[in-house]
Amino acid sequence: MTSASGQESSLSREGRGAGRAARRLPPYGYFLVSAVFHYLGPAFAVLLFARVDVLGVAWLRIASAAVLFAAWRRPWRFFRSLPWSDRWVLIALGSVLGVMNASFYLAIARLPLSTVGAIEFLGPIALAALGARTARNCSALVLAVAGVYLLTNVRLVAQPLGFAFAFANCALFVLYIILAHRIAQRGSSAGVDGLGAAMLIALVVVMPIGLQGAAPALASPFLLAAGIAVGICSSVIPYVTDQLAMARLSRATYALLLSLLPAAATVIGILVLAQLPRPQEILGIALVIFGVAVHHERQKQRPPAQR
Repeated sequence: MTSASGQESSLSREGRGAGRAARRLPPYGYFLVSAVFHYLGPAFAVLLFARVDVLGVAWLRIASAAVLFAAWRRPWRFFRSLPWSDRWVLIALGSVLGVMNASFYLAIARLPLSTVGAIEFLGPIALAALGARTARNCSALVLAVAGVYLLTNVRLVAQPLGFAFAFANCALFVLYIILAHRIAQRGSSAGVDGLGAAMLIALVVVMPIGLQGAAPALASPFLLAAGIAVGICSSVIPYVTDQLAMARLSRATYALLLSLLPAAATVIGILVLAQLPRPQEILGIALVIFGVAVHHERQKQRPPAQR
């Protein structure tokens, strides 16, 4: 009994310490860090595709992040402390993370990073339009659909499979936002612990499809180090800062800030991969950015005492 009480007290102190550290930086600062690394890590991953299979790189990304979270947070303790209803949320989030990362990498292996980054946000805008049928959200959806049409019209004939993976990633990104935001409502510390548990589950999910492709990297210290760096840049820094931002931002505000991500994907694609978008693609990306910025999510009404 004393041992269990001491462990709970230790976890509580860790949570309070992490919470105080998280509050030192404004939530928008965390989001900007996430925006940069959300696509910087995948840009480095594209450079690895010449030496390692695409799904092997996806496995390295998830495996390195899962190992780091396991050593840092020991997330199984948090998982065991949850009721089964919340454990299923973590299992769902881990499954989504695994399949989403694989789909994303299969898409960026065939399409420019900026194109995949723009398509990624069609789902959240459509979800907001369905949830709150306002003129503002309808306009946002029209802008986003027009932008995605311009993007797909440029390369659809040459890369139909790439677009299939990009739209699959788009649907999974909607589920990620919903599930991750639900976990983040427990607080920044619990959100990071939940993310660590979900990453371990994601590793189990992608093991059958990615481990064999990662074999060349496991035999090369240089490639292994590069894969670990991709995992830290792609799945640790952006997801942790996502949780720290989500814990202190409303869902509507967070959704508005997402409009920065297609722009970040375009800039990083140009700087790291020399992927210069065509004029039609620039217009399409701009329309998607405007659509994300314009859309507005429905707010849940709360009792006056809670407002």
